[in-house]
Amino acid sequence: MPQMSKVELYAAIRRDHRAGMKVRELERKYNVSWRTVKKAVDSVWPEPRKKLPPRPTALDPYKPVVDEMLRTDLDAPRKQRHTITRIFHRLVQEHGADVSYQMVRRYVSDRKPEILAASGKAPVEAFVPQTHLPGHEAEVDSPQHSGCSPDPDHGGEADTSAPAVPAQAGRPGPRHPDRSRKAPRSLQARVSPPAPASRGSPRASDIRSAQAAEHRLRQR
Repeated sequence: MPQMSKVELYAAIRRDHRAGMKVRELERKYNVSWRTVKKAVDSVWPEPRKKLPPRPTALDPYKPVVDEMLRTDLDAPRKQRHTITRIFHRLVQEHGADVSYQMVRRYVSDRKPEILAASGKAPVEAFVPQTHLPGHEAEVDSPQHSGCSPDPDHGGEADTSAPAVPAQAGRPGPRHPDRSRKAPRSLQARVSPPAPASRGSPRASDIRSAQAAEHRLRQR
């Protein structure tokens, strides 16, 4: 038989019991005791699990000391408050407690919010339940906030507060930029890298020297 939850087990036992199966047959079919069959027949929902009492720990004798430290921190400046490490060291050094750091950390993490809530310096988490019957509430978007104007043909009034935008027939939609087009010359001058000079091309100083030599020859 496939594994099922306790709620499903109770529902199956009640269904077979209404069909006429006896208690012993239900015990063999679902591999349960007669007490479980009786509880399933008497109640639709299983009984909630009983909470086990907390086990005693080595920190129990020092819990009032830790609570007093946490209450003192309520009126102390932020930098002077006890950290978990400081509380642990004080318990070991001042009181000789044989406890672990993890034990102190768990207790402080659970106890500190309770002390803050009891002192009224911490907001208590709460919620407001809301139940709405079907058809009793509805949400409607207002034309003024939705940006849509009522249709005069269906009994509505046209919104004249906003100017009408003339429609442009045949206006093309947004186009993607053509990456193949060349950039402007001014941009090309700033972006394009300088062309490397070839080794065989004459330099400007050589041209000026040649022109000066030719000019002197003509004067002679």
